[in-house]
Amino acid sequence: MPRLSDSMEEGTIVRWLKHDGDLVSKGEPLAEVETDKATVTFDADADGTLRIHAAEGQTVRIGGVIASIGDGHDQPRERDANGRVKASPLARRTAREAGVDLRAVSGSGPGGRITRADVTAAAAGQGAATTAPPAPARGAKGVVTTVAPSRTQVQIAQRMAESKATIPDFTLHAEVAMEQAVELRTQLHKAGRGGDGERSAAPDGGALAVPSYNDMVVRACGLALREHPRANAAYRDGAFELYERVNVGIAVAADDSLIVPTLFDADRKSLLDIAREARMLAERVRSRQITPAELSGATFTVSNLGMYGITSFDAIINPPQAAILAVGELREVPVVRDGQVVPGLRISIALTCDHRILYGAPAAEFLARVRQLLEQPLYLLV
Repeated sequence: MPRLSDSMEEGTIVRWLKHDGDLVSKGEPLAEVETDKATVTFDADADGTLRIHAAEGQTVRIGGVIASIGDGHDQPRERDANGRVKASPLARRTAREAGVDLRAVSGSGPGGRITRADVTAAAAGQGAATTAPPAPARGAKGVVTTVAPSRTQVQIAQRMAESKATIPDFTLHAEVAMEQAVELRTQLHKAGRGGDGERSAAPDGGALAVPSYNDMVVRACGLALREHPRANAAYRDGAFELYERVNVGIAVAADDSLIVPTLFDADRKSLLDIAREARMLAERVRSRQITPAELSGATFTVSNLGMYGITSFDAIINPPQAAILAVGELREVPVVRDGQVVPGLRISIALTCDHRILYGAPAAEFLARVRQLLEQPLYLLV
């Protein structure tokens, strides 16, 4: 089982894309593996004959054997004189009772013989797939259906519980005047279309992506993180980790889970590059084509729920990062300008910080810089 994300401890085989005994080539997709962040495809790292040792639905810790690739001269699993997979009688009975296919179990006994312990381990890994679900209970709440969470959902629950239990956090709130940002986006939208209304092309020949307000927030955070290194850091094992690169994770909702792909070097990319890359990453998440490399390496996270009509919220830090920025919806509100009440455009932003590394005053300076960049958005184009 390979490490497919920076926080992964174990993975679940969702589906084998090849069969036991197939000839495979290096780089060819072998299996879909569910990690703590997403379901990703695992590729062969060599040419040869595939021997599968972990069944679909089985959970294996990093480094545990899930398959082997031989040179073509390796033999299938040893069988007894009757052509059956070698297994003890107790292992066969246990397999029948648990609904485990012995052909998918790796034997630890002499000569590859399958023991009862091997079957028990395989059954535990398959979980609900090998056990009939309990009948729904009916009571004052009606029929109660118990649904087992996916591996990704389990890991999200564990990491968020760890965050709330171990990180002494605090949250700062700010309002951002968005009139100039709205005007800038309008101008960029017009520039993205020619006089006949057709969409213009980017310098690389691709479609010109009009930045969203969230793209502007990511760009502002990238610039501010470069100026405030404690916000682009982590508290780990009693020490401060300060990161050279500014990599912003962007939270994407998909398949009843939350996936956070990484936009690398957000401080060095242009606003248009961020817009194009953010769309590509979101599409890859929703189509389940995101790669482990695209889910790793984030040093800061932006979470935006504005599209759901949420005005403001406090996000939970994604450990071990020092902070996370929550973004609310763009809304029209009454504001006082030159002694007059006039319409204004505002968003709420909230910075949740790990107080062990990011203190109140530096956090406030960072948030103020993000607000300044959004209120004077021409700086985002520099």
